[in-house]
Amino acid sequence: MAGLEQLKQRARQLKTETFALYLAARDPRTPWYARLVVAAVVAYAFSPVDLIPDFIPVLGYLDDLVLIPLGIALALQLVPQMVLAESRLRAREAMGGGKPVSWAAAALIVLIWLGVGVLCGVWAYRALRRF
Repeated sequence: MAGLEQLKQRARQLKTETFALYLAARDPRTPWYARLVVAAVVAYAFSPVDLIPDFIPVLGYLDDLVLIPLGIALALQLVPQMVLAESRLRAREAMGGGKPVSWAAAALIVLIWLGVGVLCGVWAYRALRRF
């Protein structure tokens, strides 16, 4: 079980790094294209919907350990280093008490996923009606 605990710890570190990127994206010194990449990474990382649910042992953290690091690596290349250093410091201070909670952001993400689900359902219904 030590391997599973290491995976969980790595996932928590990625969440902290993701929050630092979120803070960096809000800094006016960050270019618009970096903000766009950071927005996509942060939205996926903090989304309550994962490709593989976290309650599935080992596999549940697979998307957190593969997809998010790839997005973070790209975003880290785009954000200015001074902004990134300041954001990491602020993220560590903020995350000391656990993951930050924003009910408005959570509601927005859920609404977006519901909208995507409805659009997929409408598309599938129309496609099936043709047959």
